Amino acid sequence: MNGKIVEDLFPQLKVSGYSITSPPTQEYNCIAWAAGDGEVWWWPDPMNIYYWPPQVQRVETIETFIMAYETLGYVVCDTPEYEPGFEKIAIYEKDGKPTHAARQLNSGHWTSKLGRLEDIEHPTLNTLVGSSYGSVAVLMKRATGNPS
Repeated sequence: MNGKIVEDLFPQLKVSGYSITSPPTQEYNCIAWAAGDGEVWWWPDPMNIYYWPPQVQRVETIETFIMAYETLGYVVCDTPEYEPGFEKIAIYEKDGKPTHAARQLNSGHWTSKLGRLEDIEHPTLNTLVGSSYGSVAVLMKRATGNPS
């Protein structure tokens, strides 16, 4: 797959720059990818088709997505800026519903799985803001254990 579809969906990427870091796959989604899981699809569907942390209610709300990431040690934070010793994620929402999650890399850039499309590396969270994913609703972080 080339970057044309990605750029059509997220026009700001063309301006800010990005790189495709994996081929398309249906094995996992952005919610899993932000959690560090490249094996299964994460979603709180009521039919239990996809993985969801068992102690978290299967409802599509920002609150339940926060709780899902809290099971991995994340806490809500205020800033997307890179902090040595911490790994950050961002949860996007549109019309009050979670739509996407991104994970910060040690470079300070972000990595995202674009649905069933590729994984990409992008410089800022704003490059994915728009009609597809809406805007960033929540930032979270957890200690990595090895400050750089």
